[in-house]
Amino acid sequence: MWPLYAAGFTTAFGAHGIAANLGADTDDAVTSLLVLGGLLALYDGAEVLLKPVFGTIADRIGARPVLLGGLVAFAVASALYALADSPGWLWAARLGQGAAASAFSPAASALVARLNPAAKHGRAFGSYGFYKSVGYTLGPLLGGVLVWAGGLRLLFTVLALLGAAVAVWALVAVPDVPPLPRARQTVVDLARRLADPAFLVPTAALAGATAALSVGVGFLPVSGAVAGLGTVATGAAVSVLAACAAVVQPRAGRALDAGRITARGGLAVGLLLAAAGLACAMLPGLVGILLAAALVGAGTGLITPLGFASLASSTSPERLGQTMGAAELGRELGDAGGPLLVAGVAVVATLTYGYAVLAMLLAALGLALGVRRRAATQRTGTS
Repeated sequence: MWPLYAAGFTTAFGAHGIAANLGADTDDAVTSLLVLGGLLALYDGAEVLLKPVFGTIADRIGARPVLLGGLVAFAVASALYALADSPGWLWAARLGQGAAASAFSPAASALVARLNPAAKHGRAFGSYGFYKSVGYTLGPLLGGVLVWAGGLRLLFTVLALLGAAVAVWALVAVPDVPPLPRARQTVVDLARRLADPAFLVPTAALAGATAALSVGVGFLPVSGAVAGLGTVATGAAVSVLAACAAVVQPRAGRALDAGRITARGGLAVGLLLAAAGLACAMLPGLVGILLAAALVGAGTGLITPLGFASLASSTSPERLGQTMGAAELGRELGDAGGPLLVAGVAVVATLTYGYAVLAMLLAALGLALGVRRRAATQRTGTS
């Protein structure tokens, strides 16, 4: 499992480490905000388009070859800019990194499910999510140190070495999990499976959690600046968010495996916690920001392992890659949609109203899950 955790760390560290520090290199490669926006969109755009594709390929040829190929491609794409050091190669490297992460990220999730019995899925996905959260947390910090020490080329060099090292580690330690026989699937069959509540409910919860997380990371510093707080205070608030998410995920997974919580109930509570956090973000001052960071982080940490464990338990093993790829697509849409929604409302009204709108959407989804769970429990008790 450790190389899979390292793969999760790699994709998170690569995404946030570069994204948070591209703007620091304005002399040559990143010459304007438009160029910066394009470079940021390349990575996410590749993931949105390719994750479902590579997930399906993992089901067809096996998740391990897709994992190894994606890690090697990530190392090669990172080395492009490290060696060439030209603006054109930066665009190619960023696109290549996004495409490579689209391959090894859903493959790693599928292997987490395949290599662990269903009774340990919560613990396994909780640990996997923990190391991704560590990557998200350390990416901006360590990436900033590397860019300060040697520019973007040094950061890309480190990412190339990291991708290559994890690929070798996975080659040695991750066992070969052969693809399982699959019945023929039509487009109608795929649409019916993706429209099933067993897929839609956890995917919607994952998208909502990612939306809240992105809004917290992106907009809580803005609220702090408006309140007159310095960058140290706002940076600490974002660190609190990431730390809470990292701490909660393994505990949530273990609680699910032990039967202390249910997946649907935990998803509902996680959405309500995230909604409460966004509501706290509406309060002025440092206290509101810290409460928002803690609650959004806790809600995200609760949802992530439960959502993926629920998807794994409701999916036949031969379709795990496709399901994980489609679920990752849902997360990417939440990652982009949450900030766009809040920003759009803030343009018309204020940022406070933007928080309120997203909070109400998450609360409505959480309450709907809670009501549906209670109705299902009552039917079970009656029968």
